[in-house]
Amino acid sequence: MIFYHPQQFLHETSVTRPVHATMRGHEHLYQDSELPLSLQMPPAHAFDDDKLKEECGVFGVVGVADAANFVALGLHALQHRGQEAGGIVSHHPVEGFNSARRFGYVRDNFTKASLMETLPGPLAIGHVRYSTAGSKGAAIRDVQPFFGEFSMGGAAIAHNGNITNADALRRELIERGSIFQSGSDSECIIHLMARSLQRNIPERMEDALRRVEGAFSVVAMTRTKLIGVRDPLGVRPLVLGKIGDGWALSSETCALDIIGAEFVREIKPGEMVVITENGVQSHFPFRLQESRFCIFEHVYFSRPDSIIGGQSVYETRRQIGVELARENPVEADLVCPVPDSGTPAAIGYAHESGIPFGMGIVRNQYMGRTFIEPTEQIRNMGVRLKLNVNRALIKGKRVILVDDSVVRGTTSRKIKEMILDAGAAEVHFRIASPPTAWPCFYGVDTPQREKLLAATMTEDEMCAHLNVDSLKFISLDGLYRAVGEAKGRDNACPQYCDACFSGEYPVAPSDMIQKGFEVKAAE
Repeated sequence: MIFYHPQQFLHETSVTRPVHATMRGHEHLYQDSELPLSLQMPPAHAFDDDKLKEECGVFGVVGVADAANFVALGLHALQHRGQEAGGIVSHHPVEGFNSARRFGYVRDNFTKASLMETLPGPLAIGHVRYSTAGSKGAAIRDVQPFFGEFSMGGAAIAHNGNITNADALRRELIERGSIFQSGSDSECIIHLMARSLQRNIPERMEDALRRVEGAFSVVAMTRTKLIGVRDPLGVRPLVLGKIGDGWALSSETCALDIIGAEFVREIKPGEMVVITENGVQSHFPFRLQESRFCIFEHVYFSRPDSIIGGQSVYETRRQIGVELARENPVEADLVCPVPDSGTPAAIGYAHESGIPFGMGIVRNQYMGRTFIEPTEQIRNMGVRLKLNVNRALIKGKRVILVDDSVVRGTTSRKIKEMILDAGAAEVHFRIASPPTAWPCFYGVDTPQREKLLAATMTEDEMCAHLNVDSLKFISLDGLYRAVGEAKGRDNACPQYCDACFSGEYPVAPSDMIQKGFEVKAAE
């Protein structure tokens, strides 16, 4: 295999050179030098809050030279799961544990030779973050992986998901003398490990995770071991890959592809794998339960070139479009995706309906977040910064717009106005997921329930609110059929976690209930 350093294909930027920090014995002093506060976190634009955000992605490698380089590439492929910040911890037999944590994109930080040289060794883990728990602002202390020094050596941990009893655990740990360095729920795991009486770090991690409720895919490391764990319900994804003589753990298969690793298998719900250069040991420390994988991974979160449960994410999304066309046909001239997440479903809808597919909306690929704060006039243009209408294609047409979801509805209204301004005769929305009416507490940044359009309006009311000719969502059964469940949803024992649609939470959000959140009444 030929390995290209990321420096060769991603550009350099002139950011303050990071400070090398060895953590052995100084686990809470490893915060690297920071940019000025005004530059640490690029401002989000006015339209960025109308999509659900995955909390994070995790990646780990053991048994290869310069493991941190591979982790940086893996995180680059997982950037869609979190754009706020990223971090890498590595271990070298002589230099010990080293860490770098940065705000912003992987490409702007972990492509510099000066930084990557400070992360030597054959073992490394990394994390990209979009905050759900922890502070929303620029707080480097909340950026993972977290590190702890134990009597049997150091350990670092990176977590994808949300701990639903984190508040209760934090109160208990603080009362017993623990001192927290961050606002992240993930830090609870480190403190629980520290208080465990088990003999080694994997056993301490088991001990800690048995106290934890919610959803978690964890990638951790000791001086010699790479560890991966999924919660008993398997809500969040985690996969195993083989790279040369070494091994990799990743949130998605697309990150294995970028480093040339071979996909081996998914880590099973409730499984813990302990990996050394000698191989993989697997066991199941938790009580076995029926799997409840997050169905929204199929709809939106995962990259379309990833594989989930043996199924292509792209093909699943195309099939969602097919089901959507069968359930909600309409006479029209053009099927148009809302880029990029609506594209596979729009292709499926066009194929099934026989209505031509067209790129009626073009996305500015270079938009994303920016260090430039737009003027108020530009901000009021909102979505036009990111999307533009192909007027020549749209004018005079009855247009079906296919999107992955409707959250607050703000972006949908702006897109509709753009389509009408371009001269469309009719606008019909078709949504590739059921109405999002309930917040997610398992690692997705969902607005409060009252801010979700579907929580306060019927489908007809949403249609009137958006002022479109028609609005239809795929049914929950239709979504289940698209992901391979031919008989649809088993209401007695749902095959997936679909709480954001159904309000049926497989793990009670105990912290939120304490704060007054009312779960759906049993029918």
